[in-house]
Amino acid sequence: MIRSSGILLAFALLALTACSGTESDFTETSIADLHDQLQRGEITSVELVDWYVDRIAAIDQAGPALNSIIELNPDARGIALSLDREWQAAGPRGPLHGIPVVLKANIDTADQMVTSAGSLALAEHVPSEDAFIVKRLRDAGAVILGKANLSEWANFRSTRSSSGWSSVGGQTLNPYDPARTPCGSSSGSGVAVAANLTVVAIGTETDGSVVCPAGINGIVGIKPTLGLVSRSGIIPIAHSQDTAGPMARTVRDAALLLTVMTGVDADDPATSDAEIHHDYSANLTADGLNGKRIGILRSFYGAGSNPNVEAIYDASIAALEEQGATLVDDIEITTDGMNDAEYEVLLYEFKADLNNYLSAAGAPVQSLAEIIEYNEANAERVMPVFGQEIFLAAEEKGPLSDAAYLDALAESKRIARDGIDGAIEEHQLDAIIAITNGPAWMIDHANGDSFHIGSSSLAAISGYPNITVPAGFASGLPIGVSFVGKPWNEKQLIEIAYAFEQATGVRRAPEL
Repeated sequence: MIRSSGILLAFALLALTACSGTESDFTETSIADLHDQLQRGEITSVELVDWYVDRIAAIDQAGPALNSIIELNPDARGIALSLDREWQAAGPRGPLHGIPVVLKANIDTADQMVTSAGSLALAEHVPSEDAFIVKRLRDAGAVILGKANLSEWANFRSTRSSSGWSSVGGQTLNPYDPARTPCGSSSGSGVAVAANLTVVAIGTETDGSVVCPAGINGIVGIKPTLGLVSRSGIIPIAHSQDTAGPMARTVRDAALLLTVMTGVDADDPATSDAEIHHDYSANLTADGLNGKRIGILRSFYGAGSNPNVEAIYDASIAALEEQGATLVDDIEITTDGMNDAEYEVLLYEFKADLNNYLSAAGAPVQSLAEIIEYNEANAERVMPVFGQEIFLAAEEKGPLSDAAYLDALAESKRIARDGIDGAIEEHQLDAIIAITNGPAWMIDHANGDSFHIGSSSLAAISGYPNITVPAGFASGLPIGVSFVGKPWNEKQLIEIAYAFEQATGVRRAPEL
């Protein structure tokens, strides 16, 4: 549900009027194709913005009402017009000049939009400064089209939550089957890209929140190495795992977006050690798998428990071999105790990091304790579907100097990093492949999510990179595969993912 202020409604009506009667169709169009059309003067950025707003009104807010966009940017058309004039006068700033981008609603923008994390407690929170990655996007000439719905508080409020539901935005639906989950927590970002409601989007991940909605919605998602992308200006869960990541319909588009997002940020010390590549989209070739050694992870989080998923995975592995990759089958990675230690870490860091963000941002609520009080006082509106038991557990935690926290942090990192490093070094691997997701489960507000197949935790906890690419369909529902590698190895993983994408070509837009 788009915020129903008069400004936004007027903007939407204006754009719809401007776009009525157009014969343009930008579905499944890549950044490079749009850039070429802009360069030739065949289209303008204003026309792109109009077209996407028109499509959002027709598909996201009517018809199947996917409900992926929580808010439109009332400045988008004016920004696009300014960028069109700049292009005519001085040429483009780069490949994202004039390209619409949607942001997850936990990413700060200093404009007329709010940064709510989907929570009514922050429904009027307007930051005074852009997040670092938003500054990077604006400098590159991207048009911030709007903000995407998400699992409220990035899916860290309740153990019985429904992915894609927030008290501000309601329930986001899967474009391949509206009765099924879009996964989360970057639900709206994934759905908006899959349904061609934007060119590209940005999500955030602590554990699975980019790669799961990317896989379940049949798109590409990149979870970067921790520190490659700045976290400043993003509502946090846990600084030891949080990162933003690009979501796109193609590997190349995701790589173009990642290139713009990276950079050293004085407000995020983790970026000072980042090994940044100047262009993650450069030198992508169809033969990028030739000679690569890929380890196959089969027994992780239920992978293989669905015969249709297992068949897709086997076909994906066969495609790797056909493209010249050397495969090491059924590698073993021990993860005993990893998830319990991770949860302890997240509880501690969520309380500390969120309190720091809220106080520094001058938010309407200043602490986790105040949010808990707000939710209890407004339970009918905020908690009609699920509660806040994770909030309550986090509030009970002490400072980050507690031995329980420090021990859990060290243990979770050791298990995850030893698992990946050990497998890569023992078998001299370039990457590890795993199933990203099983078929999307039914939305169930009575019982919550029924997630059962996934592989995100190793990369998430270790802080290592993870890229998911569409791999097939099970009963009409998208299935992705993930490529995981060593830290700062995004460039090689992108080359591998691109070659896999070119060899398989399974991406198919939803029928809306």
